[in-house]
Amino acid sequence: MKALKVGMEASCTRTFTNQDRQLYMQLCGRAGSTSADDPYPLPEPLIGGLFSYLLGTKLPGAGTNYLKQKMTFTGTGYYNEPLTAVVRITRLRPDKGLVNLETECINARGRQVCHGEALVLAGVLNK
Repeated sequence: MKALKVGMEASCTRTFTNQDRQLYMQLCGRAGSTSADDPYPLPEPLIGGLFSYLLGTKLPGAGTNYLKQKMTFTGTGYYNEPLTAVVRITRLRPDKGLVNLETECINARGRQVCHGEALVLAGVLNK
């Protein structure tokens, strides 16, 4: 595992499609009632999933346990719009294996959709 340092960051960009929308609605037990052409806001849990993906696969990576997430939504993301999620290490607590991270999601126009913070238990922290 790479040595973790304050300031390290990871990001990903994802466009949720109309097909993703239908799958999400099925998972929630709701059938889609609006046209796929209508602009439709992206549910917040899908945005949270971007952070979960980054924390578990990129930074800190494999073996990470997601303990806490705080998200404040400042805008709206939409289906068929690229969203970029970023996580950035703000604090390391090697004695407890804890990592604090700042989180942010930006839409294709450069506007913030949400920001927040996450706390994870890293698999291994290199000192």
